[in-house]
Amino acid sequence: MERDVQFLETLVKSLVDNPSDVKINRTVDEMGVLITLDVNPADMGKIIGRSGNTAKAIRTLLRVVGMKNNARVNLKINEPEGGLRNSAESLSVGGSPMKDFDQALDDLKLGSE
Repeated sequence: MERDVQFLETLVKSLVDNPSDVKINRTVDEMGVLITLDVNPADMGKIIGRSGNTAKAIRTLLRVVGMKNNARVNLKINEPEGGLRNSAESLSVGGSPMKDFDQALDDLKLGSE
């Protein structure tokens, strides 16, 4: 197993509640190394972190590991099945995203009047 994958696996499995669901795939092309990460949907928040800070830190550490091995390493975190970006609810049903945003603001104002 490559060092970058081994490092990522150890790190991610220590963060999540479902370590047996962690899947890592490594591919190499002319752009460098691409590591894709799949985790249990319930663990997505732990991997992404608040404002994406955990994911940024993981990516930074992977780049350092890659530099040590003279490789450019990038991490892609796959959205789990049923994730917000893949679900029909996240698409603007019946209107534009701006209308949905305006509606959400109006809904918030209802409680303050």
